[in-house]
Amino acid sequence: MIEIRKEELRDCGAIHQLNMAAFDNGPEADLVDKLRASCKDYLSFVAVQDDAIVGHILFTPANVEGCSTTGMGLAPMAVLPSYQRKGIGSRLVRYGLEYLRKTDCPFVIVLGHPEYYPRFGFEPASAYRLVCQWEGVPDDAFMVAIFDRAALPESGGIARYQDAFNEAM
Repeated sequence: MIEIRKEELRDCGAIHQLNMAAFDNGPEADLVDKLRASCKDYLSFVAVQDDAIVGHILFTPANVEGCSTTGMGLAPMAVLPSYQRKGIGSRLVRYGLEYLRKTDCPFVIVLGHPEYYPRFGFEPASAYRLVCQWEGVPDDAFMVAIFDRAALPESGGIARYQDAFNEAM
């Protein structure tokens, strides 16, 4: 049985290894470590089966220029390759979004697969005049889940992730 819980200090090494495996030794594992070190307001959940971490999701503060309210950015989300396509990633996303909804987080942005994230309530950010800080991001890949529409400027703006993401992009 899969348990979803908040990350604990003892999980850091396993989360690093999980991201290395899930992203084929890409920059995501180091990115998670950098975000953990540079961002005090991150939110991290793990999926655990038989005392082994098989999935991970990270949320870090994200802002929209011209808006005093802070939301969250979802990235990265990873599942061990041998556990993929079993609904663990979906459970992590749902759990994280529900947790954030209860904490009065106004919005969550994600740069991800347009076929995957809409099932969790994500919509193209362009519908709210939000644009990604990085040029060349396809419109359908940059999405937002809004929990409090009044928290976002009607004129939209540039949505920004934590600076550590710039190195990974």
